[in-house]
Amino acid sequence: MFSIQQKRDISNAVQKILRDTNHPELHPTDEITFNLKVLGQEAWSWAEIKNNAAVTDPSVNPHNERMDPSS
Repeated sequence: MFSIQQKRDISNAVQKILRDTNHPELHPTDEITFNLKVLGQEAWSWAEIKNNAAVTDPSVNPHNERMDPSS
């Protein structure tokens, strides 16, 4: 559903939103671990987004990469 860069951008945005809460249960400097599942219109259209540190070797889906308007 999203390109690797789009997933990284979303992950960074979620990380910032979580960090900006200043919640006492979140470590102030370590990466916050999370999983986000985005569902598209079709049953086969979905994406799982994890914090960037959790994905060290992302798989490339050529269709998703072509769909990214910034590439």
